[in-house]
Amino acid sequence: MFKYINTHISRSWAIRPVVAQTPIIVAHRGASKAAPENTLKAFHLAWEQGADAIEGDFHLTKDGKIVCIHDGNTKRYTNKNLTVSQSTLQELRTLDVGVRLGKKFKGTKIPTIGEVFATVPEGKKIYIEVKCGPEIIPTLLAEIKNSGLKNEQIIVISFKHQIIQILKSHTPQFKAYWLSHIKKDKAGKLIPSIATVLKTLKDINADGFSSSKNFVNESYIKSIMKNGYEYHVWTVDDAMTATRIAEWGAKSITTNVPGKMREELTRQAHTFTP
Repeated sequence: MFKYINTHISRSWAIRPVVAQTPIIVAHRGASKAAPENTLKAFHLAWEQGADAIEGDFHLTKDGKIVCIHDGNTKRYTNKNLTVSQSTLQELRTLDVGVRLGKKFKGTKIPTIGEVFATVPEGKKIYIEVKCGPEIIPTLLAEIKNSGLKNEQIIVISFKHQIIQILKSHTPQFKAYWLSHIKKDKAGKLIPSIATVLKTLKDINADGFSSSKNFVNESYIKSIMKNGYEYHVWTVDDAMTATRIAEWGAKSITTNVPGKMREELTRQAHTFTP
């Protein structure tokens, strides 16, 4: 995984592990520190900042359209609280999800999945997080087909086992990862355990596991990889944490600051070049 480089800086830096391959930089809800999350402005900015992929959250509307929004309602983003599943696309499009972040974002609308797909450049990827139930899958697959994106550009992610299982049974050509927070129980053991993760991944035919950054360690990640699965991490905004987890084997780093993360990881990779 690593190469070791001798330096003459100090004895403490005599041997330092360096990531053999920079992980994929995934823009969490777009460049969401600089623009309204899950909007076309955030996604376009992420591409401008050099992201390898974008990640967006998707719900199904009352009239069967797929929109990009994290929550199941609009309370956090606008002055009007609509439930996405009980609202039509037209109703949702009347809302301004940018004005709360400043005048320059006034008029920003909730995008459709088709509009988000249209931002993805050739050779780049999109991580589609399904936030609702399996009722979205037929429409999702139709939208993917209409997008013109290649199979390798599509990754589906979800906290819900059923979503991954159904998707892989219908379209095994798309990669799909199970999402989970990592927590500790009173005894200090990680939840979910490695045994639980591996059983779940096998049962739902997932390609990998994507977890929150807290508490995850090298042994945990290596155990997942040793069993033939990919490991991915979210949401990491500091380069030191990203570098450490990348050294352990993370294939992608999801971040709110893709430009900064790209610069920092590139700088660190070159700092110790002989």
